[in-house]
Amino acid sequence: MNRIVVLNPKGGSGKTTIATNLASYFAAQQQKPVLMDFDPQGSSLRWVRKRQPAQPPIHVVNAFEKDSRTTRTFQLRVPDFSTHVIVDTPAALEPRELADLTRDARKIIVPVLPSDIDIHACSRCIRDLLLVAKIRREDDRIGVVANRIRRNTATYQSLIRFLQTLGIPIVARLRDSQNYLRAAELGVGVHEMKSYIVREDVEEWRPLIEWLEPVAAAQAAQAATAPSPVAAP
Repeated sequence: MNRIVVLNPKGGSGKTTIATNLASYFAAQQQKPVLMDFDPQGSSLRWVRKRQPAQPPIHVVNAFEKDSRTTRTFQLRVPDFSTHVIVDTPAALEPRELADLTRDARKIIVPVLPSDIDIHACSRCIRDLLLVAKIRREDDRIGVVANRIRRNTATYQSLIRFLQTLGIPIVARLRDSQNYLRAAELGVGVHEMKSYIVREDVEEWRPLIEWLEPVAAAQAAQAATAPSPVAAP
C-alpha cells in the first residue's frame, strides 16, 4: 500500500486540493485510494460526500474526530483492498507530531505558495522533517509543490530561487486555476473533468505523478506510444 502524506503546518497552502486531486487521479486509474482526513475543517470528507455514485469510488476516513468508544487504531483502519492512502494533514502541526504522521509514508508532499510568509513556513517545515522526523534527503521521500503560481511574476521567481536552495526536489508547479475551485464544488478532480477545459492543469500534474510512481508512469507512457497491433490479413 502506497502512503502519501500531504503536509505543511501553515494553513491555506493547498493541502486539501492536492490530496483530493491525487485521490481522484488514482480512482480514475482504476486504483482503490483512501483519503484520510486529519484536518478538523473536514474539507476532504465533504469533498468525498459530494461525489456521485457513478464516479470511481474513494474511501474516506474521518481521522480528525476521536471516538472514545473504540481504539484509535480501529478508527484509522483502511480496507484491505486499498492501493493508496492519501493523508490530508491539519494546519498548526507541532514538530513532535511529524514523526507519527510520516513514519510509514512512501512520499511526503509539501505544498507552498509564492509569498514571503509561506516561504518562511515551508523552510521551517522542511527543517522539522529533516531534523525532528528524521527524513533523509537521499531517500527522495520529500517533494515540494509550488502551488497557485503565476509565472513571470517576482514572487514566483523568488519562490523558485528559495526552493532550489533546499536540496529538495520541486516535483510540480501548479498554476492558479479556477478549475480547482470548480472541481472542489463538484466533488471531482481535474483528471475527471472535460479534457479540453483542464488540459493545461492535467499536464502540470505529470511530473508529480512520475515522482510518486515512476514505474507506473513509465509503463503508461510506453503503452501510450506503442504502435497499434496490425490485424492479420
